[in-house]
Amino acid sequence: MKEISEMRFPENLRYSKDHEWVQAMADTIRIGISDYAQAQLGDIVFIELPAVGTTFSAGDEFGTVESVKAASELFTPIDCEILRVNPKLEDAPEIVNTTPYDEGWMIEVKASSPSQIDTLMTSTQYRDMLKNLE
Repeated sequence: MKEISEMRFPENLRYSKDHEWVQAMADTIRIGISDYAQAQLGDIVFIELPAVGTTFSAGDEFGTVESVKAASELFTPIDCEILRVNPKLEDAPEIVNTTPYDEGWMIEVKASSPSQIDTLMTSTQYRDMLKNLE
């Protein structure tokens, strides 16, 4: 497995303690799992995502990622409504292993309270949290 120092944590994203990332876009917000999370899981073989229109509160489980090692729940870091799910992940869930921040995004949402993003960790704070886990 890669060392934390070798992992990417883009500065323009925010991160949750559950290893999801959040990217504020023009009208929507994208959410996926971090490079650290995908590395911990190993080869991803299946991803279960919610139906469009479903609403969640911060901390709610919105899906599951299954790998050859384990299954792991996905949690929404903010209150939101699902606008889109990444259609590529149905046939090619392994995209998350190679590009977790680009093609490997999982859901696109409308935030109920966009200011919640500001309560999430910056890339530096997230990296520091990971170092403390070692």
